Amino acid sequence: MSTLAHTMMTAARSADSGLAGPGGLDRYPFAEAPAADRGMSAWDAADPELGRVGRRSAGSRGRGLHGQLVQQLGQMIVSGDLGADRPLVPEEIGQRFEVSRTVVRESLRVLEAKGLVSARPNVGTRVRPVSDWNLLDPDIIEWRAFGPQRDDQRRELGELRWTIEPLAARLAAGHGRDDVQQRLSDMVEIMGHAMGQGDALTFSRADAEFHSLLIQLAGNRMLEHLSGIVSAALQVSGGPVTGCERPNEASLVQHGRIVDALATGDGTAAEAAVRQLLTIHPEVERVVPSPREH
Repeated sequence: MSTLAHTMMTAARSADSGLAGPGGLDRYPFAEAPAADRGMSAWDAADPELGRVGRRSAGSRGRGLHGQLVQQLGQMIVSGDLGADRPLVPEEIGQRFEVSRTVVRESLRVLEAKGLVSARPNVGTRVRPVSDWNLLDPDIIEWRAFGPQRDDQRRELGELRWTIEPLAARLAAGHGRDDVQQRLSDMVEIMGHAMGQGDALTFSRADAEFHSLLIQLAGNRMLEHLSGIVSAALQVSGGPVTGCERPNEASLVQHGRIVDALATGDGTAAEAAVRQLLTIHPEVERVVPSPREH
């Protein structure tokens, strides 16, 4: 096994860790809700199990208090537990999740950047309509994929991958970057070792990096901007830790064929190998062959 494969597999098995930082300056003046709107808490209908941030580790991935609060508020907004009918009052959020005002304000700032909320004077901080959300944001992709919209999100991601990745493979065949092609080969090697050991997590991470590198190799900056979206799609398409559904020989073979086609500069073969790989994935296979009825 190569040094890279050993390092990546070891890292994948280790638990993610993170420390809650001191917070930082309380410098974001989010608007307070008008007094008339404070008659009923925005949290009255929320999941009663949602409490102190530190008690819920699922999905936080070691992000610290700030990251965990962003994760939980984002999930609640995307799932519809928090709607535009009530303002998001920083004091109420802080009390609900037992975090400081600084953590709340920083978290709302992140959600505002993602298009999920807006803060205006005399109106307060409110949830924005779905049409304003940055649906290509990896976090929002994840939140949608594991919420009530999971079926739509996974279908849309499958269709997006079917559009992006074959094109990227064809373009990548014309760019002889030996360093990136070697990295692609390394990812296939890692996936093979991981499959042999039943290590789905390492397989998934190598798979995600493979597809991200493939898009980067295309030499198209607009496509490269979408590499993070594809990585997010791989993380949610088949389950929490799987990319091409489950590690299997068929997907491994197709990854190898992509690398071989790129090495020979055969764009047609590279594109065909990617399409074949995507049809192995049941989510893509279910939606791509025929158009949806409206």
